[in-house]
Amino acid sequence: MSSYSGLPKPFFVLAPMDDVTDTVFRQIILSTAPPNLFFTEFVNVDGLMSPGRPKLLKKLRFVPDETSLVAQLWGLRPENFRAIAEQIADGSLARELGLPDGCNFVGVDLNMGCPAKSEVQNGTCSALIKPENRDLAADIIAATRAGLSGRLPLSVKTRLGFSQIDMSWFEFLLAQNLDMLTVHARTRKEMSKVPAHWDELRIVREIRDRLAPATLLVGNGDVESRQQGEELAREYGLDGIMIGRGVFHDPYVFATTSLWHEVSPKERLSLYRRHVEMFAATWQEGERPIPTLNKFCKIYVNGFDDAKELRERLMAAESTTELLSLIDNASQ
Repeated sequence: MSSYSGLPKPFFVLAPMDDVTDTVFRQIILSTAPPNLFFTEFVNVDGLMSPGRPKLLKKLRFVPDETSLVAQLWGLRPENFRAIAEQIADGSLARELGLPDGCNFVGVDLNMGCPAKSEVQNGTCSALIKPENRDLAADIIAATRAGLSGRLPLSVKTRLGFSQIDMSWFEFLLAQNLDMLTVHARTRKEMSKVPAHWDELRIVREIRDRLAPATLLVGNGDVESRQQGEELAREYGLDGIMIGRGVFHDPYVFATTSLWHEVSPKERLSLYRRHVEMFAATWQEGERPIPTLNKFCKIYVNGFDDAKELRERLMAAESTTELLSLIDNASQ
């Protein structure tokens, strides 16, 4: 598959979130209401091409059931983007992760939108939006495309601008022959502190229609339900919708009709128990610390009597065994 041409309109995507969208959480969402595409956590190509590679590979781990997974990359050196893209496209990286032949990622995405201070100071991610860094952005895109060599689609996830909305950034990106472009409808400066500027995506779509009609355009920001996403896609003429933080309010957010509000506290705890069990089975070597699970606690332990107190006990747990015991006691 060298493009995303087979996706429905609109299609839905689970956003990449660091220490959140690992294989365990993706499998939970796969079992509740899966989107059309999943993204991995973002992983640094320079680190993958260094002695630190083994520690970073956990961010790319997946299981055979994850058949619609896009690998998201970030970094500074174009030659490393090319090398990792080639390892992804030829399947060698998937085999290194222990996957059988035929199991692979379905695409590669370039992170040009993460607003984190350390990444920006290093000149990566959303720093690439700055006009003075666009030659590097072009080199990264070209190097990744060379590594993929037409075997997998290439996309970019970005923001509306760096310090302010900047449509010249999209004139630039849409001249790069991308298969897909995802736009988080805020600037880097705004982080997530203001409502998403969806009206600006209409302008981006007009640029897309003019310069690169074959590039799929995906909107992202403040989407809390599939219905809302479908309405936004219709209103702004988008091909797809990406949902990130909305999944924390509803693990069934991608369902045509979510019934999460009707799920009993016992059933919610049962789903969290499954998450913890899968976490323990997946990260047996301690690759991820127990506090990683704290990010998910409020998804499941919310909206019923004494939920706050139970969350506090769960988040203080020091092992998955202790977590499972607490969940079992609360479920009685």
